[in-house]
Amino acid sequence: MKLSEFDFELPKSLIAQEPVEPRDHAKLLVVWKNERRIEHRFFYDLLDYFDAGDVLVLNNTKVLPAKINARKGTGGKVEILLLRKVTDETWEAIVRGKVHGQAVVHAGEFEIKLSSAGDRWLCMGKMDEIIARYGRTPLPPYIKKDVALEKYQTVYAMVDGSVAAPTAGLHFTEELLARLKDKGVHIVYITLHVGYGTFHMPSCEHVEEHRMEGEYFSISQESATLINEAHKQGKRICCVGTTTMRALESASENYKVKPGNGYTELFIYPGYTFKSPVNAFITNFHVPKSTPLMLTAAFLGKERLFEVYSVAISQGYRFFSFGDAMIILA
Repeated sequence: MKLSEFDFELPKSLIAQEPVEPRDHAKLLVVWKNERRIEHRFFYDLLDYFDAGDVLVLNNTKVLPAKINARKGTGGKVEILLLRKVTDETWEAIVRGKVHGQAVVHAGEFEIKLSSAGDRWLCMGKMDEIIARYGRTPLPPYIKKDVALEKYQTVYAMVDGSVAAPTAGLHFTEELLARLKDKGVHIVYITLHVGYGTFHMPSCEHVEEHRMEGEYFSISQESATLINEAHKQGKRICCVGTTTMRALESASENYKVKPGNGYTELFIYPGYTFKSPVNAFITNFHVPKSTPLMLTAAFLGKERLFEVYSVAISQGYRFFSFGDAMIILA
């Protein structure tokens, strides 16, 4: 399967630069998986598609202010994207700027020692203080505006660890979650810390050659039990976002979720056989040739997905991280 099969033309005007306010006023494209039917709604209409006993599975990871703007002694600018904490004073990172081998840069009054480690760097210094003082929102490169971290954070973010948001969840408000609970919908939280693996773009000619980078996930016994019991009762189990789907698929066998934690390198693309009991899926409109796009194509079917995207483009739906949403229903 060629990577070029996942490309499509998107007008730049449809790349959302900031989130809709209120969050749940984003548009929602409702796609029926087994029917040639779609509906155009708003995210706050989500309640119409859930009944008591259904389950909504959310990724409660919290985005770190992982972007550091630093400077060299000569005044040259260096951008540091922190990826993974190695020790209290050492992080693995991606560094952009004219830096080679080893170097010392400054963020405000703090010194950061950089050491090349292949295509990554090690950043050493008083990193916790630097992040707290000078960390910025690690926005994707297609977002040109500065956006406050709280707008790139789900309202239910709890566990520090991500360098990008699980963006399908950005549409939820506390009020909408409360209304879903009042209706009897179970809100279940799991964790997958979004790392470089999720947003790293494949560069190989054939999709099958791409390798995902490991990302940490955790699923509690309570969460697994709630999902499995709902499945036994024939309820709707809706996964919110591709990161949540990867975590569930990494921990499932024969439509049963097992509790546990670890690192997943799971890459889901068309042809993949799903193992979790998920039968509904909320996701955003994704970047061409990206792994989240491929996962969505695996769940819905590639041909159908591109038909839906064509409709979304013609109807002016907003794409990518701050864009509108889609729910796929069985």
